[in-house]
Amino acid sequence: MKVTLIRHTKVGVPKGTCYGWSDIPVAETFMEEAAITKEKLEYLKPFDIVYSSPLTRARKLAAACGYSNPILENRLKEMNMGDWEMRLYDDIANEDPHILDWYNDYMHLEATGGESFPILYQRVADFLDELKDKSYKNVAIFAHGGVLICAGIYGKLFKKENAFENLIDYGGIETIEI
Repeated sequence: MKVTLIRHTKVGVPKGTCYGWSDIPVAETFMEEAAITKEKLEYLKPFDIVYSSPLTRARKLAAACGYSNPILENRLKEMNMGDWEMRLYDDIANEDPHILDWYNDYMHLEATGGESFPILYQRVADFLDELKDKSYKNVAIFAHGGVLICAGIYGKLFKKENAFENLIDYGGIETIEI
């Protein structure tokens, strides 16, 4: 099965904002970015089924690409950043010293009140394990950078050790075989 994962476009929050599970707006450049992503997807269609994170930034891109009714899947949400959500990373560092440990070991430690990368990976892997049992040949998933990283590891595009070097740009596309 070919699985095409599409990362949402740029977001409309100040640079340096931690936003994980927060349902935030897209940037003012959304229409231009979405048009580019839609054009790139033309070469990968048709899709047997389309899934999306329930967060607006993913659903909005799905709709702009012609998929106004994707199947919404909570396991495709970005990493839950807990107490750090919607705060500037610089402000968090002044109030929660745990973030300094997290910066040094973000592949294992949880955000305060949130998830760790292994928790995110497990929920994405659980979804992909279930998807493998379906009879689809070509699937599209509109999601987030963290989800695409997890899927890239799952699909053996890269190893966990260099996962974040492979972060797909906003509006970008990654394809795996499962």
